[in-house]
Amino acid sequence: MADTTATTTAPETYEDPRVQDTFKTVHKFIGLYGVISVIVLGTVAAMAITGNEASPFMWIRGSILLLVWPLFHRMATRSAQGDARQYDRLATVTVILPIAIIVVDLIPGLCPPWYAAMQGVSALALVGAAVLTRKAEVRNVFPKLAKKKKA
Repeated sequence: MADTTATTTAPETYEDPRVQDTFKTVHKFIGLYGVISVIVLGTVAAMAITGNEASPFMWIRGSILLLVWPLFHRMATRSAQGDARQYDRLATVTVILPIAIIVVDLIPGLCPPWYAAMQGVSALALVGAAVLTRKAEVRNVFPKLAKKKKA
């Protein structure tokens, strides 16, 4: 007698409600990242207006991190629609960017502690997205990528 439980519990397509729920949560994490990025840039602007330190580094980095938010949103949307290439990009960038943010924040004297802390919080939102994109039920929807990475 064949074991049918494995085939009925594993999602087969991106349309599976569990996969879609996961991508909805990924969208929420990406939205949180965007909101925090807006707050960071707004805080830098407020600091500059009030005559406090707002270095070009803070402006440029805050702007770049805010500008990638719509790209992440688009990647998540297309991933939820079954685009394996966008899924692979999203899964990769949500791991790499938080590490890069934290490493740069640890460089002494580059940015004030409050700025590093706020950027660190935005990185945590991306860590949540990274964890969700690596769930087995999501990875199984894109089997060609999983096979390619094992080889």
